[in-house]
Amino acid sequence: MKTKAITVIGLLMAAAAPIVYSHCQIPCGIYDDQARIGSMAEDIRTIEKSMKQIEELSIDPGKNANQLVRWVTNKEEHAQKFSEDVTYYFMAQRLAPPEEGASVETQKEYNKQLTLLHKLLYNAMKAKQTTDLEYVAELRALLGDFEKAYFDEDSQAAMSDHGHEHGQAGHVHQH
Repeated sequence: MKTKAITVIGLLMAAAAPIVYSHCQIPCGIYDDQARIGSMAEDIRTIEKSMKQIEELSIDPGKNANQLVRWVTNKEEHAQKFSEDVTYYFMAQRLAPPEEGASVETQKEYNKQLTLLHKLLYNAMKAKQTTDLEYVAELRALLGDFEKAYFDEDSQAAMSDHGHEHGQAGHVHQH
């Protein structure tokens, strides 16, 4: 009986835990950085569309209350997912601090990437708080900058083979 109660409590706690949309941190070794950047670009487009819908529906909030709530929730969820990708995927797992005695160039590269990630995180927070499209434009530009700073030249060349950068507006893959 005691084991059954502990099992039920454990299951309830697991079910009540918030869902985190991040990678596993085991480390499993399964990473697809380019796909993650693409997913983040999609989050930006979704945040942008949500902001526009919120503005449009706010003209008559009484009539559009249900849809307003849905679009606000959608915007917040995608901004949160974006933030989690920045922190739990890139900052926690992919961007390792330079080793002691690392070259000045390595330190500069790390600082640039870390600064871009922090700016992305800040602007995602601002996008959650408002419907100001300025933050969407900033997210898009910063993601493009981070993509260039993060990937080596060979990776950038491979990405450019399909005609665009992931930070571009209207970026959609047709497979």
